[in-house]
Amino acid sequence: MTTFSYITFLATLTIFILTSTVRSCPASDRAALLAFKAALHEPYLGIFNSWTGTDCCHNWYGVSCDMETKRVADINLRGESEDPIFQKAGRSGYMTGSISPSICKLERLSSLTISDWKGISGPIPACITSLPFLRILDLIGNRISGEIPADIGRLERMTVLNIADNLITGRIPRSLTNLSSLMHLDLRNNRIWGPLPLDFGRLRMLSRALLSRNYISGTIPDSISKIYRLADLDLSLNKLSGEIPASLGKMAVLATLNLDSNKLSGKIPDSLFNSAIGNLNLSKNTFQGYLPDVFGPRSYFTVLDLSYNNFWGPIPKSLSQASFIGHLDLSHNRLCGRIPAGPPFDHLEASSFAYNACLCGKPLGACH
Repeated sequence: MTTFSYITFLATLTIFILTSTVRSCPASDRAALLAFKAALHEPYLGIFNSWTGTDCCHNWYGVSCDMETKRVADINLRGESEDPIFQKAGRSGYMTGSISPSICKLERLSSLTISDWKGISGPIPACITSLPFLRILDLIGNRISGEIPADIGRLERMTVLNIADNLITGRIPRSLTNLSSLMHLDLRNNRIWGPLPLDFGRLRMLSRALLSRNYISGTIPDSISKIYRLADLDLSLNKLSGEIPASLGKMAVLATLNLDSNKLSGKIPDSLFNSAIGNLNLSKNTFQGYLPDVFGPRSYFTVLDLSYNNFWGPIPKSLSQASFIGHLDLSHNRLCGRIPAGPPFDHLEASSFAYNACLCGKPLGACH
């Protein structure tokens, strides 16, 4: 080989090596992923079998990289998935272990989904709040414990925080209301206690707030009504007390309000019955007094559940003026008097009116 040919060969080889290096993920990202993998045990599907070779951006199951920087941007590992690897095995996934803090070394991480594995335990790594590009954190359906990181509010880009169906304890951090881009918050079915932050309404981009099945206490913050995009609010099965803020009935797009199974009391605001809310569940609280006779053409309910309270007096006649009521449950109260005739009462079953003081008329027994 001539000197010229040798120099040309070396130059070509150098360019190839440099190009290959640029196209593959950095060694630091690869090392972080392998340390993350080492803390987990998945015995049935072999999803980590593809995590081999030097390029973690290419054919590593559940890993995606940024096209320009070649840094790891997304980790998407779902234990219940339609992926062929699950269909071939004929089963959903089960994984044990914990989430290694090494995940925090993936400095460009935008999305972290490790959901529905049923057996992953341990805490959410506190260092996760140091990932400036993190938009999605989805850890639903595991056995993750500990508290929500206190400085979660540092994640200014976060749009989805889903840690439902785990064993999370502690209070909702005050800093959570700093998540000005948050659109979906799901904390259901954990062991979270203490009050909702009074400035919850700072989450102006929020469209869904799902916090049922916890031990949340205190009152419902009036500031929630400032979240003009909020369509779904579920605070059921907690320990909330006090009255419902009347401002909730004035929210433009709030369609579902579930407050059942709490310790709420006082008068139900009239505004709730003539609002955008179409699914209203206030059952199993300690409301009392007459039901407001304020229903009208703007009242449209797929579900209206007021059961298991202490309402007395007659059923409001204005209920028959509602434009639609699909399911109505007034059972287990102290209501008395004749059930109004006509819609919606003519399509409801006796169970909708059972266990009251002295209701009568169809679909119950005749009035005497």
